[in-house]
Amino acid sequence: MHEEITGIILAGGRATRMGGEDKGLVPVAGIPLYQYVLTRLRPQVGPIAINANRNQARYRESGLPIIGDLTPDFSGPLAGMLAGLKYATTEWVAFVPCDVPDFPATLIEKLWQQKGSAIAAYASDGERAHPTLALLHTSLATPLEDYLARGERKLMLFLAAAGAQQIAFEGQQMAFHNLNTQEDCQNWLLEKETPHG
Repeated sequence: MHEEITGIILAGGRATRMGGEDKGLVPVAGIPLYQYVLTRLRPQVGPIAINANRNQARYRESGLPIIGDLTPDFSGPLAGMLAGLKYATTEWVAFVPCDVPDFPATLIEKLWQQKGSAIAAYASDGERAHPTLALLHTSLATPLEDYLARGERKLMLFLAAAGAQQIAFEGQQMAFHNLNTQEDCQNWLLEKETPHG
């Protein structure tokens, strides 16, 4: 567990594919989706907060601090990352989206161990990059603020500019599966309940 890393759950998006429902609050087996993510994140980091722009009272039921974007225009995950970087009192901040409930249990440890001297690192499953599963140094807050102020929104471009390390989690494609629709949620539950053997 990395007490010196703040964990931020990114739940600030508009979830257009969930029919505009707040994705983190979509119930899966009666439990809001973000709770699965929280359970996964808790043993990996120190303090945790949730980045949410809607239904903040419902997220507050988690007992965690809720931080909204600092920009009012839903400018994507980077806005949530900026809010997280500015909120954190630790030097490092780990980000996970609210719709990837099975992300690797070793995510933060591996990003931390393999980032080298980089001030940012993010996960890949060996085939695709998953830039919202990332570890960033708080010194990136100012360049990120400038980047958003210029109207830029592309997360991968920002990470590339920051010299971020891509860390591969080989053979764990399923761990990075994000649940975008109600159907995804149901399928995920079925997979969990089916013993693999």
